[in-house]
Amino acid sequence: MKKVNYAIIVESILAIAIVVLYVFYFVGNPFAKKTTVDDIEATGEKIPVAVVNTDSIIKHYTFAVEAQDKLMNQYEESTLKLDTKLKTFQKEYETFQQDVINFQRKLEAGAFLSRERAESEQMRLQKKEQQLMAKQQELENLRQQLTNDFMEQQAQLTQQLTDSVQSYLREYNADGHIHLILNDAVLMEKVAGYDITDKVIEGLNARSAKAEK
Repeated sequence: MKKVNYAIIVESILAIAIVVLYVFYFVGNPFAKKTTVDDIEATGEKIPVAVVNTDSIIKHYTFAVEAQDKLMNQYEESTLKLDTKLKTFQKEYETFQQDVINFQRKLEAGAFLSRERAESEQMRLQKKEQQLMAKQQELENLRQQLTNDFMEQQAQLTQQLTDSVQSYLREYNADGHIHLILNDAVLMEKVAGYDITDKVIEGLNARSAKAEK
């Protein structure tokens, strides 16, 4: 009678079990019922985790879009005014350079009627140069201030939007039916059925519209 090798059978069973676990882990249990946030909420059960896409919220949250547009318009208008001042300064500086060239030519040609006249013109050019240097520094300070103000306002708007979204999420999950809400930016992989972004956007816009009435 042929002797059965039980060791080989046990090893084969273990190998099959490992393959099954591998499939379940990386592919998902093919026999498990597919569920979504809506499916679970309909049963009144708790949801283990839900995710939101903050980039999508910023693009479709009416308040966020309008606030960002307003901030950008203000920045563009301020930049345009600064650009106009820079162009005016550039023309003034070019005129000054031409005056310096003309002064040098007259001085070399002895065209000034007197030494006092030449010195007076030289003093005028030196004073003009000092004024231009001060104006250039003023414009540079204005440009830097404009950039700083924009960055500060952008940071304030970002914080305001963050507070608004977090406030709504607390309201949305007041009954604690969701254990954990994550920003999908920190996830390596996302299950689409647990994304509540559209619901959050809808709720935020509804709350915003109500507040405006």
